[in-house]
Parts: sequence; C-alpha cells; structure tokens
Amino acid sequence: MRWKRAAGRALLVCSLLFAGHAGAQAGEPAGGADGRGPITLVTGGDLTGYLRGILDGWNGRHPGEKVTLVELPDAADEVRAQMISELRSGSDRFDVLNIDVAWTSEFAAHGWITPVDAGRLPLDRFLPPVVDTATFRGSLYAVPYVTNAGLLYYRKDVLDREGKQPPRTWAELRRLAKTVAPRHGLDGYAGQLLPYEGLTANVVEAVQSAGGTVLADEGARVTVDSPAARRGLSFLLDGVREGWIPRRALTFKEEESRRAFQDGRLLFLRNWPYAYALADGKSSRVAGKFGAVPLPGPDGQGSSVLGGSNLAINAHSRHRRTAADLISYLTSEPVQRRVLSEGSLPPVWASLYEDPALVRRFPYLPTLQRSVLTARPRLKSPRYDQVSLAVQAVMHDALTHGRSTDATVARLTRELRAIAGRG
Repeated sequence: MRWKRAAGRALLVCSLLFAGHAGAQAGEPAGGADGRGPITLVTGGDLTGYLRGILDGWNGRHPGEKVTLVELPDAADEVRAQMISELRSGSDRFDVLNIDVAWTSEFAAHGWITPVDAGRLPLDRFLPPVVDTATFRGSLYAVPYVTNAGLLYYRKDVLDREGKQPPRTWAELRRLAKTVAPRHGLDGYAGQLLPYEGLTANVVEAVQSAGGTVLADEGARVTVDSPAARRGLSFLLDGVREGWIPRRALTFKEEESRRAFQDGRLLFLRNWPYAYALADGKSSRVAGKFGAVPLPGPDGQGSSVLGGSNLAINAHSRHRRTAADLISYLTSEPVQRRVLSEGSLPPVWASLYEDPALVRRFPYLPTLQRSVLTARPRLKSPRYDQVSLAVQAVMHDALTHGRSTDATVARLTRELRAIAGRG
C-alpha cells in the first residue's frame, strides 16, 4: 500500500541518518567489538524525495558510521519476503529494518530482531497506541517511527447543499450513501476491498469498531465468532449487497479508491491521510469541496487500524549500538517534524499534532490525532502473513458472492483456527 511504501522509505533513510549521529565521532574506527561502525538500513523503494538529502548530510558529518540505504521493491509482500530471506539465513547484511507495524510480532517471535531498550526512548511523548505496535509478549522489539490511521473523506459541498452533517455512525453513513449519493450521480461509500492487505485493514476496522476482535492472545486464540464481530462484518457484507457500497469497490486498492473520490464519483471514501493533499491538488475535481472526519462506528466514532512502520535491529547486526543510536535519532522531535513537514508522513510525536504552524499546513492533523488515539494494531500474530491472506480470501469471496454473515464467520473461524493451531 502507498502509505506503507512511503513510510518504509522514510524510515529507512532516517535510520541511516541516526546511525552516524549518536555513536560515532568522525575519527572512530569503522567497526569492531564496541558495536559501532557503518550500518545498512533496509526498506521498501524510496518514493519520497527528502530522505536522500538527509542521509547525504548525515554521512558527510559522520564518516566513521555511515549508513548505506538498501531499497527493496515497492510491493510490501516482496519487501517482507526479501527481509525474511536474509534474516532466516543469519545474515548481518541489514542492520536496521524498516518494517510494517504488522510484522513486528512475526519477526520477534522468530528471533530475527532484538529487544530494544525502552529506557532510552521518549515513549511517553509518542501517541500512546503506536507503542503497542512495537511490542511482543510484553517486550519492546521495535520503535514506532511513522504512524497512520484511516479517515472518512466526504463531499462537503454535496452535504452542505443537502443540509447534512458528515456521518458519525454507520446508520447515518448508510442512509446518506443510499439517499443523497444517487441524487447527485455518485456512488455511496468505498474503501479498499480488493483481496490484498488493504482488505484486511478494512475488515479489522469494521470488526473492532463494533467492539469485536478477530484474534486474541498474540494470535493464539480466534475470537471472530462473536456478536460484535458479526455486526462489524455485516456492515461490509450488507453494504455491498444493498448497493451503497458499489461492486466496483471490490477492485479498489488505495489509489483506485482515491481516484474515484478525486474524480468526483464517490460521496464517501475510507482512505489514509496521504490522500488529503492529492484530493486537494490542482488536478482534482473535488479540490476545496471535501472534508475528513474520523471513521464512524455503530454508535459513534469507530476505530481505525494503526498503519505505519517501526524500526527494528537485526539480531545478527555487528553494530547494534550504532543501530540503536540511529533509531533514537530518527524518533527525536526535530526529525519527526521533518518526517511530517518534508515527507508528509504522520509522525509519532503527539505534540506535533497540535503545533499551530503544522496544523495550518496540514489541516487534517487534529482529525488524524483523534483517529490514531482510538486506533488499534492490526492482527498481532507470529503468522501474520498467513492470517491476513486467510482474511482476504474469505472476505472477498463473501463480498463477491453475497455470502451470509453466519457462513462468513464459520469459514473465517475454521481457517484461522487451522493457522493458529500450527506449531
């Protein structure tokens, strides 16, 4: 997903920066038993333009602990596969890894990344929910660097003409999508419902917004067979069945859904904050005509999944002290400010969401802060990839063929239990 790729690149570059900052003096040796020396930061392909300059500046000032940037392909599954291939082999090629928040439990469970000293980090300055994405079985195994949460974009001009406010509940969303949207030649609501990681995010958001869960106990227990989870799944299943979620949304990823909204074809869109600036750009048909609010739920504000990425240290790194110093630098307030102001990526420092200058430049920040504070991590499991693939397959089949909620829950429970029960 786009936010993953952008966040990954940002994390990678920043990690490189810090490697030189905190440990090495210009005259120190390149490596050795002290855990310091040149390091490598690995991430997805760098789609942002600001990181390279940050790294060049850092490496110029700290020649003894330079950071080398390794960019993997853009696709998240390819990034994960190549990282895992190196880690499984015991390679020390990568020192700092920019990983999707959902991979932390898996990488920690396999011993591929090493615990982080929480005492040296300003975790109390971070938005509280983001820290949970970096923990596994009570220990901190990574450090939050970029966060993310879903928002509900809406056509303000259309709702204003109708004398309506943006929806706060699913019932209001459904009613407006079914009645107001057709009067203006629009589809009602869309998220990302193609069978890929975005569908997992949409499904988990619906379930947790209704007060349910899919998994518990670090993925060891399947909990999707509950009244709350059924209510969440029904929100999506009924929406497609009733038509206020158009069937074309079953082919949408982030970009397809963004373009549909930006081209003036949707009344409501669930997407990440990156879409705000693009929808307000010169080429957008809805520039100046839309707004964004937190995702709705059954009885009020819903709950987004937490996106973003974390920085982790390879358990086989020979220069862990430099790697740790790099992470401390990347999560400092000045760098976090640049992550937002230059990279347009949501930072983890809470104070930046209330900075007047930043709010003027990024007007969605207060809304995003509210969304992050009520968000929760995606499914935490040592077998996250298998779990996510199962959720995608079952839900896309159900949405495509109009399966009942009961049938969908039964199949999800069966397939997830098979995964959770593997040794």
